[in-house]
Amino acid sequence: MSRIQEARDVLQNMKQAWQRNQQTCLLMITEVRGSAYRQPGAKMMMAADGQRFGTLSGGCLENDLFEWSKEAIRQNLPITKQYDLSENDLWTLGIGCKGSLEILIVPVDPEDSFWQTALTVIQEDRPLSLILEIPTGIRVLLDSNGNGWGDLAQFPDEVQQHALDRTFQRTRAEVLSFGDRRFVIDTMRPNEHLIIAGAGHDAVPLVSVAAQVGFHVTVLDPRKDFNNGFRFPAASHLVVEPDAADPAGLQDSWWVIMNHQQRRDEASLALALRSNPRFVGVLGPLSRTQEMLANIGATLSSGPLRAPIGLDVGAETIEEVAISIIAELMMVRSGSSGRPLHGRTKIHA
Repeated sequence: MSRIQEARDVLQNMKQAWQRNQQTCLLMITEVRGSAYRQPGAKMMMAADGQRFGTLSGGCLENDLFEWSKEAIRQNLPITKQYDLSENDLWTLGIGCKGSLEILIVPVDPEDSFWQTALTVIQEDRPLSLILEIPTGIRVLLDSNGNGWGDLAQFPDEVQQHALDRTFQRTRAEVLSFGDRRFVIDTMRPNEHLIIAGAGHDAVPLVSVAAQVGFHVTVLDPRKDFNNGFRFPAASHLVVEPDAADPAGLQDSWWVIMNHQQRRDEASLALALRSNPRFVGVLGPLSRTQEMLANIGATLSSGPLRAPIGLDVGAETIEEVAISIIAELMMVRSGSSGRPLHGRTKIHA
């Protein structure tokens, strides 16, 4: 799934390049066949002076893509590149992924009002669909209410409607053919909101890794000496007792309950269940969670509860436990099985 934070970071890095008077390109994977390092919708930027942000491969394509980016800037025209990574004789790199992919390279003019608008609109945490025609680079940005920016008159209504109809079902960018024209539709959604109830020592690596893998993290803990920006620089902070927090502002969130204090854990669990949660994971033994649920008048079927939270990877240290928890969060977020990749002929389903 494309995340609006990736597009936000890419465009912000472009803006920094423009401030150095450097021309830039947006690069996006539009199609993948077989296995690849990243999937359709993945983005990066390249500037004429060699500055890059993001990656589309494990490092095997970026140097070649930089040369094509310079050519796109020189011509001031989009370029579409096809890479067949099974052709070892061509690449002589022993590339690990043996799939093929298509990458669209679009020069981005800092004076272009469309990209200036995009810089503003993507600051808002709401779903947005970027539609680009391949290979012309004609573009439209749509929100989930049908508001649009860009070359709207040049896009068939059917393409725009298809983008809107699948705003909340699209799991990665898709290519739509309409007559003899091709369009890539990339729906970018906000990061999931993860609330970590508890600011103990073991929450530190969990918050750090959760932010790195695309969660917007809030730490809920009333102790200001623990719940602060110094200990958790990658998180927002809700410094209140859980039973004093307003569930209206915490709707549709993901939760990890790890206060290590049963009364506070029970209050956090009750708050989570009142907040229309998408995921609630509780640290600690199942028997303790069942006791807490009984105390608040709930059961394991009262919500999307996972207890104990984490995948069974033999975790013991707080860093290992954080990885175990994050692995389960990522598994649920992607709808994957969490089983080993061993024996799989295709890495990405």
